[in-house]
Amino acid sequence: MNNERMNNEQLKTGGDMEKKSPQDIQERTFNFGVRVVNLIDRMPRKLSAEILAKQLVRSGLSVGANMQEADGAESKDDFIHKVSVAYKEARESRHWLKTIRETVMKGDAEVVELWKEADELVRIIFAILRNSRNSNDRPSHTKRN
Repeated sequence: MNNERMNNEQLKTGGDMEKKSPQDIQERTFNFGVRVVNLIDRMPRKLSAEILAKQLVRSGLSVGANMQEADGAESKDDFIHKVSVAYKEARESRHWLKTIRETVMKGDAEVVELWKEADELVRIIFAILRNSRNSNDRPSHTKRN
């Protein structure tokens, strides 16, 4: 791995997942966060929905933020730690979306699509994490000359 950022295999996502064209994981997690914010703005104004919305916005935006942090990691261990946090936040987002889908927004198509995206992000981020743990390479910006 001789580049400034995550390698192409790690950056590209989706290829065979629902036959989507490959997309940068940074862009994909950012778009996920935007979609979460837009969904929250449409949620019913009642106590249970507001509690769920607060949980989802925290975890949903944290996925992309932690992938950005991973991109600027100072070491392989730092990279793995940040990606691990993003993985946990993606799993949590998937949980909150399922709860929202089954309670306050039954039948909402965007909730279903966001849950699917969260599920794909969990799988993609796990693959990045697994590949990083198995790799002996350090990101090039952390290598000493």
